[in-house]
Amino acid sequence: MTRSFALIDGNSFYCSCERVFDPALKGKPVIVLSNNDGCAVARTAEAKALGIKMGAPMFLIRDIVKRGGVRVFSSNYALYGDMSRRMGTVYERFASEIETYSIDESFLDVTPVAPEHREEMARDLRATVTAWTGVPTCVGIGPTKTLAKLANRIAKDTPQLGGVCDLTSPAARAEWLPLMPLGDVWGIGAASQAKLAAIGCKSAADVAALDPKQVRKVMTVVGERIIHELRGTPCIDLESVAPTRKGCAVTRSFSGRVDDLATMLEAVASHATRLGEKLRHHGLATDHVTVFYHTSPHDIGPARSVSTTVDFPEASNDTLVLVRAAKWGARRIWKGGHRYSKVGLMTVDLVAPELSQRALIGALDREHSGRLMAALDACNARFGRGTVFPAAAGVERQRKAWTTKFEMRSPCWTTRIDEVPVIAAC
Repeated sequence: MTRSFALIDGNSFYCSCERVFDPALKGKPVIVLSNNDGCAVARTAEAKALGIKMGAPMFLIRDIVKRGGVRVFSSNYALYGDMSRRMGTVYERFASEIETYSIDESFLDVTPVAPEHREEMARDLRATVTAWTGVPTCVGIGPTKTLAKLANRIAKDTPQLGGVCDLTSPAARAEWLPLMPLGDVWGIGAASQAKLAAIGCKSAADVAALDPKQVRKVMTVVGERIIHELRGTPCIDLESVAPTRKGCAVTRSFSGRVDDLATMLEAVASHATRLGEKLRHHGLATDHVTVFYHTSPHDIGPARSVSTTVDFPEASNDTLVLVRAAKWGARRIWKGGHRYSKVGLMTVDLVAPELSQRALIGALDREHSGRLMAALDACNARFGRGTVFPAAAGVERQRKAWTTKFEMRSPCWTTRIDEVPVIAAC
């Protein structure tokens, strides 16, 4: 049986989540901003019609927002993540194999569904997701993941299709691929577009007609795979089990500027705490951490960008170990007289703790550390992230200059009992 994939994603997902809990937003222009309320990262069709571009800085679009009556929200990751999880439970009723590609996109294996019934199934899937979660979606179907993603783009940009496009048949591909620009093909970025344009390609159909060996010279094996995928031959399988992470990072821009070491150390300790949570969530550990911070290129004054890597005797995901190392690194590269705008921690070459080599000197008591971190995570899981944390991360963090700014964030409607919507009977 020929393999077939469906890609479903939420339309203007962040904005749609906001609309679910505020029906008055329907038909109104809405945007959601990035961390520190910096740039537009989600826009409804009405906001796009006003000329608001993806990634547009808020300070540059204030006039458009004011004139157009645009509703503006800070990112509410707790809400969006929970809505994504709820959508995933719907997908499980329609497919046994699912790959969560991003917070708002998932690939489904629809091979068991008869070809003549796949479009009907996709419409039923869309209707069920909307009925159960309130989030509108589009579905693209194809014999490869690249074609499914391209079909999803077509469904989103072509209202008369009713939110579903199927590129399974050669006839459908012959109709649509000549109309699709290079930038809409999954895996073709700006650099690849320039290379393909130089050899005469203008559309997805032009790419599919190329000699795979010729493209391999221009775009390596990745380009060759794209050609085969556009022709209907699967080269990218479904990842129903997420691959093991190779690296992890926690980076944040400050809501203000930091110019003293004590505040910087609090910020670094807070980021190390979050890094530990991430590592334990994925069952991984690290034997080093890289600390960096820098000034803003937009500020007037001396510029500075520095980093350092601190090694451990053995791999660990213990928050206290990470905090000590991160603070030591931050002190080592500190230099006063600068107004820092961003700090971050990064680590690579992650390993499973039980597979990592033990230290000969200064070995960690893993049994004690494991129990302590399990208790820490259990408390934060039950009562909310940040309920228990190292004092080094700052007790009154919400008033610190280094915390991320979310001044227009909506309530966490589905994950905090004190913010659950209240319905009053008349």
